[in-house]
Amino acid sequence: MKKHLLKVTKREVFGKKLKQLRKTGVLPANIYGKDVKSTAVELPLKEFEAVYKETGETGLIDLELGSEKRPVLIHNVQLDYMTQLPVHADFYQVNLKEKVKTMVPVELTGEPKAVIEKLGLLLQTLNEMEVEALPSDLPEKIEIDVTNLAAVNDQILVSDVKIPTGVEILTDQAQVIAKISELISKEAEAELEAEAAAAEAAKAETSEAATGEATAATEAAKEGTSETSKEKEESPKK
Repeated sequence: MKKHLLKVTKREVFGKKLKQLRKTGVLPANIYGKDVKSTAVELPLKEFEAVYKETGETGLIDLELGSEKRPVLIHNVQLDYMTQLPVHADFYQVNLKEKVKTMVPVELTGEPKAVIEKLGLLLQTLNEMEVEALPSDLPEKIEIDVTNLAAVNDQILVSDVKIPTGVEILTDQAQVIAKISELISKEAEAELEAEAAAAEAAKAETSEAATGEATAATEAAKEGTSETSKEKEESPKK
């Protein structure tokens, strides 16, 4: 696993003043952990983003605070609602000799044969898995090759995944990670047919109503003509 390094300094700014700190491009953060006293720190936002993009929450980082280095994982990154930029982060200090549990992202690689031959669509139903390992053994992501998915309903389960030595997957082994679905599912096809039938019925109903109105108007016109003729016949001659 690639080693990552971040330098932080102790933070003296808290509360409402953090808004001004963030405006200068500095990210407020905290270091915590088992039997570790919580420490408020800060670091350049751009440096944090560069490392976080590579490690996510599973990559081990050497956090340099003064003259000491602490092994940490990034946890609990808070994002600004509008800009989606980090506004706060926690660094979880780990014991390199104790296993930790964390969620690892799943990344699909390759293009399924079924997709190439336009037989079906690839669906990813699981985006991350829970694993347990020593901090130095944690994978930053789990890559799964989907090239051999060749037919509709072909799938890859958690139990099919090969993982590095020292890593244990805690996610249910029966969960589906990826599968090939029909280009148009039977449910969607039935729904489209039902919508088409409803549209035809509505069209027929409208047409029938229009015909009925036209017939009624014609009958009314005939009656009106008949009444007029009768009145003329009955009116006295001058």
